[in-house]
Amino acid sequence: MSGEDGHPARVNFRSALRRAFRHALEGLAADGVAAIGPDDIAGLLEQVRETADATFGDYSGTMAMGLAKKAGRKPRDVAVEIIRRLEAAPGYAAVFEPPGDPVGPGFINVRVTDAALAAAVTRAVADQRLGVAAAEAPLTVVVDFSSPNVAKPMHVGHIRSTVIGDALARILRFRGHRVITDNHLGDWGTQFGMILWGWKHCRDEAAYALDPTAELGRLYRLVRRVADAKPEELAADPAAAALAAQHPDAAREVLAETARLHEGDPENRRLWEAFMPVCRGEIDRIYARLHVTFDHTLGESFFQPLLAGTVRDLEARGLARESRGAVGVFLRGDDGPPLLIRKADGAFLYATTDLATIRWRLEHWKPDRILYVVDHRQSEHFEQVFEAARRWGLPGLDDVELVHVAFGTVLGEDGRPFKTRAGDTVGLEALLDEGVERAAAVVGSGDEGRGGMSAADRRRVAETVGIGAIKYADLAQNRTTDYVFSFDKMLQLNGNTAAYMQYAVARVEGIFTKGGVDREALRRHCAGVLVSDPRERALALQLLRFGEALEDVEADSRPNVLTAWLYDLAGCYSTFYDALPVLKAEGPERDSRLALCDLTGRVLRQGLDLLGIGTVERM
Repeated sequence: MSGEDGHPARVNFRSALRRAFRHALEGLAADGVAAIGPDDIAGLLEQVRETADATFGDYSGTMAMGLAKKAGRKPRDVAVEIIRRLEAAPGYAAVFEPPGDPVGPGFINVRVTDAALAAAVTRAVADQRLGVAAAEAPLTVVVDFSSPNVAKPMHVGHIRSTVIGDALARILRFRGHRVITDNHLGDWGTQFGMILWGWKHCRDEAAYALDPTAELGRLYRLVRRVADAKPEELAADPAAAALAAQHPDAAREVLAETARLHEGDPENRRLWEAFMPVCRGEIDRIYARLHVTFDHTLGESFFQPLLAGTVRDLEARGLARESRGAVGVFLRGDDGPPLLIRKADGAFLYATTDLATIRWRLEHWKPDRILYVVDHRQSEHFEQVFEAARRWGLPGLDDVELVHVAFGTVLGEDGRPFKTRAGDTVGLEALLDEGVERAAAVVGSGDEGRGGMSAADRRRVAETVGIGAIKYADLAQNRTTDYVFSFDKMLQLNGNTAAYMQYAVARVEGIFTKGGVDREALRRHCAGVLVSDPRERALALQLLRFGEALEDVEADSRPNVLTAWLYDLAGCYSTFYDALPVLKAEGPERDSRLALCDLTGRVLRQGLDLLGIGTVERM
């Protein structure tokens, strides 16, 4: 049985069963048993899922209840009608056992035959893609994520967009889609006006020569306090208070510096070009530690030449008009606030850039889908931008899915946004450093030369485990909710943590090291995987559900679906390994169990890699 991508080594049991259910439901509609329209089928097939309790089978279909209510019939009667047609579906009998009678109010439970399961997992052992079929219809997907303002240090608030966006891009690529990642940097806004004003009024050239990044960061923080002029911040910063007293119009002057940059002022442009490499170098260093890369980094400055034309075009089409000196797109007529695209002073806004960016991406990348990984506070902004873009009538946009992948806030253990004790936003690099330092205290113990690790190995493992813990703790959350950040919990070697998953990989590695097993030879010459023991069967089935988990991640852009599945896989493997001998087994049984161990290790590694998380040989 070939997979969705035509490769004989790859099979997705859930997809195969849904095709069989499609056949049954279409037959049900054709025979007049239930009123099922073509548009209803997809939703009904979503109700074919893995069972919550394996004693009832491997998969279950629950659509009989809803169909029966709609038709005024008994759910069990409708289920019986579905079952009769299900068994006659092409290819069903070669993969699945007869479903038997409906269970309860009309559940249709199905079990994969042991022969089909054993054959599929045996093929996966020798497959570079681990038995995962590629997407049937590959798409071009743009993933817009991270997007910090480059004139100030990255902070904890940037972690979510960065790791969620990176994970989604990795997963979509593995699924077979053409993925284009873009870091839409904030490199042209008011934050640069603050640095320009600060450079002109209070720079320390010696400090800049010694550490440009630190001096620019100091200027940004100082001028932000001066421009905002919040009494509590000024009271805690005498330098800012003195500067604010000298320059009471600092906020207006900062905006003027920003405007001069946008208008092409030679001095401001020269300074911007001098500061940009310093700012970019700083954030690129953070990305390197996170192992995050981008195909493109097209910041706001890249689209600046397109903004005036965007406003003119929207005005010419009657979509935008002037109001109180500003220009906006009135999406709700006069009943609601407009989407402003040019301020009264002539400055453009985020919405202007976002609209120009959509137009540019359509022309140059021709995407099928664009994902914007941005926090939930921007939901209204993106709703308005997407609607304005639709009304603009850009060529090809009708066939493009625009998606705001929203996420919640990182909280401290006090339930408030995560801050330092001084009340400042936690810097991202400080966060990474502390994660690595804490990881060093819990991994790699032992004396060098006596089974322990060298100092260099301990540092490498601590970096991998510490940063992996931070990323996994974020990705394991339902992205739409806030979550509490806790180093103590994320570095535990049990529970749903990166450290536990990395330890599971290390346990697999230990088997092959101890047994001196040639894993490549094992994969090439695997005669067959046995699934006679329930724990062997459960592990084999879970391994073959890897592709299903990735499908579910893509469907709703939720990496936590993959973290939960990996955790279940690690638990399934632990049950298998603790109960059944592997190295002490003999003959075909030993080879079979070694093959399951090998495939488990490879799938865990691949799954963690898709989350942007590294693994280690020992912990």
